Amino acid sequence: MLALEMGGNNPLVISEDFGDIDATVYTILQSAYISAGQRCTCARRLYVPFGQKGDQLVERLVSAIGKIRIDEPFAEPAPFMGPQISDQAADHIIAAQAELVKLGGKSLVEAKRLQAAFVTPALIDATDIEQLPDEEYFGPLLQLVRYETLPQAVALANDTRFGLSAGLISQSDEEWQYFVDHIRAGIVNRNRQLTGASGDAPFGGPGASGNLRPSAFYAADYCAYPMASMEGDNTVLPATLSLVLNSKELLL
Repeated sequence: MLALEMGGNNPLVISEDFGDIDATVYTILQSAYISAGQRCTCARRLYVPFGQKGDQLVERLVSAIGKIRIDEPFAEPAPFMGPQISDQAADHIIAAQAELVKLGGKSLVEAKRLQAAFVTPALIDATDIEQLPDEEYFGPLLQLVRYETLPQAVALANDTRFGLSAGLISQSDEEWQYFVDHIRAGIVNRNRQLTGASGDAPFGGPGASGNLRPSAFYAADYCAYPMASMEGDNTVLPATLSLVLNSKELLL
């Protein structure tokens, strides 16, 4: 038996009732760009409501992305992001960005190829793309989609063959309950980044993200079968026998 975890195209939904704008931007950055976007739980799609509050959030996010420090791992001051795993991976992010723009996306922050396998973070407004490619862009490429209502955002978030992680940023308990009841993912967070899942918790998801047997700590149960056992150092003759015969007849 196997417990599989095979990546994801993970959504992060921002409610209009998102609370502190700086904390929200920080959570988005940690979800989408940590490890240069090379974590399987990283946010790939960002859903932000239409309206003034959503506009302000996007504006603040664009500004923050432009300040992300990119450098070698041991550079001083310490960088937030390092390189992609390979030149091919870096090329793939640039090519994916070009394809999204070709489909109708608007580049709010353009990814640029630097020396070696370094790529700067990207934010693509994909609201006008009729059908987003259902791909896991394993790098610092975040797709922004604006929405009208929370049910619409959840429906869009579920429009993927994957189902690894998903998140909601909202101060509303009612919205959170709706999100938990309707989202399709194995890891579902509220007001916390999508990345950094604990190894003590189930890790996996449905669809192309796994086979509904969570890995991490729980893999020991899902990848094994139960076995019952009774043991003793030797056999035991009880003081009272559970037979019709008496002990003398039994021993004969």
